[in-house]
Amino acid sequence: MTQIINWLITNWVETIAAFLGLLGIFLQIKQNAWYWFTAIIMVLLYIYVFYVSGFYADMAFQFYYLVVGIYGWIHWVRTKNIAKEEKLQVFKLSKLHNLFALLASAVFFGIIYFILVNFTDSQIPVGDAFTTALSITATWLLARKILENWLYWIVVDLVSTILYVYKSLYPSAILFSVLTVLAVVGYLKWRKALVYE
Repeated sequence: MTQIINWLITNWVETIAAFLGLLGIFLQIKQNAWYWFTAIIMVLLYIYVFYVSGFYADMAFQFYYLVVGIYGWIHWVRTKNIAKEEKLQVFKLSKLHNLFALLASAVFFGIIYFILVNFTDSQIPVGDAFTTALSITATWLLARKILENWLYWIVVDLVSTILYVYKSLYPSAILFSVLTVLAVVGYLKWRKALVYE
């Protein structure tokens, strides 16, 4: 027990970031705009964690996530106030837009993988590029309150769990294993809130 406490103290930045990630997912499932504030703080902490651990694409993604987080917060709050509704409505992608999202993810993967292989010392370029590419798409879908964001997060969280265990980022591995399950819950809850099929 003492070793665990010492480890958590030594890795306090990652531990707090993981806790905020867990708190954030509950807010996200509830469609609470405060999710974005929690996510922004988490992102700032993970920039440091991923830099130290050599997850360069994930680190770079955090800057994107920071910008989209600010956009998401403004979009969720502003739309709610304009519509005078309790929550911004959930939508589903059309087949064409879903194809576009998948193609965009593939392009992001190719670009990120190329950068990691040629300009960094990344030991896991495929995994890092894959999770980052899907996260870029998922974050945009989340900011627009599109149901399919959860499907992307399920894949990202599952693969990330494996990668974080490999890199000994145990609080993050625990967080992302829980996030995988909660992403399934989020998908099911948001599906019930769909505006249309």
